[in-house]
Amino acid sequence: MPILSNRRRFADLSEREVLALAISCEEDDARIFRMFAESLAADYPASAAVFEGMAEEEDHHRQLLIESHRARFGEVIPLIRREHVAGFYARRPMWLTKNLPLERIRAEAEAMEHQAARFYERAARQTTDAGTRKLLGDLARAEAGHGAQAGALTEQHLTEDARTSEANAARRDFVLTWVQPGLAGLMDGSVSTLAPIFATAFATHDTHTTFLVGLAAALGAGISMGFTEAASDDGVVSGRGSPLKRGFASGVMTAVGGLGHALPYLISDFWTATTVATVIVFVELWAIAWIQNRWMETPFWRASLQVVVGGALVFATGVLIGGG
Repeated sequence: MPILSNRRRFADLSEREVLALAISCEEDDARIFRMFAESLAADYPASAAVFEGMAEEEDHHRQLLIESHRARFGEVIPLIRREHVAGFYARRPMWLTKNLPLERIRAEAEAMEHQAARFYERAARQTTDAGTRKLLGDLARAEAGHGAQAGALTEQHLTEDARTSEANAARRDFVLTWVQPGLAGLMDGSVSTLAPIFATAFATHDTHTTFLVGLAAALGAGISMGFTEAASDDGVVSGRGSPLKRGFASGVMTAVGGLGHALPYLISDFWTATTVATVIVFVELWAIAWIQNRWMETPFWRASLQVVVGGALVFATGVLIGGG
């Protein structure tokens, strides 16, 4: 509530303060666009050029606003920023957006332009000077029309070859950040928990005990794999993306892989539970082979041989040890 804070309401700002706020907003947005451009330059150079062009447009807007302020109020521009105004739109901190995928960055930029257009519309209604009102109205239309400008920049920089290159880079990033650690987790959770779960099942013929062992193995392996993946590589040198995302993908998929054949032991009848669990095991193994073929471009016969045969050996090991 503005009355409980030391921030000013937008409606209480003077025309000079509105201009100063607009200047600082344009400066901030230009810096954000340049940060986007810098973060994309290595993998998406064409899109980086688009954001650099948008930053230059924000610089031009800021210069127009400074000239208007100089003409009406002199050289000294008051220090006023978004956070000084109650209820004013905010920008997300860069540490939250630096690891965003390309499509999210584009959506973030579009939202920024929409917010800026609304600000200039409000500011234009608040000013009494005809020249300043015209400038703010022009800026509102310019911000609202930045979609067309972004489209023109896109046509200029994003050639067909550039689009193909960026699509390949986006797919590589997705594979490295999500698919690869998730697949490793799913394989570990599905295969490594087979032996303890089925050894317990055939040693005890107790579905409740087997479920508890399977639950502990799956969750323990998920936590272990998640922390290991997150701590093993910060992604800076390898380019594998956010360690938190990779750790999350690996940990969740490891737990899912283990729980798949542990949950059937909630069924009280031993042989029914074991039959369902066995079917689920083979579904999991074939799913792993399909993911390897779909995303890692491993020939399906090779993936099937590696995963299904390997999983079957671990499964048989657990049954033999438990049955013996």
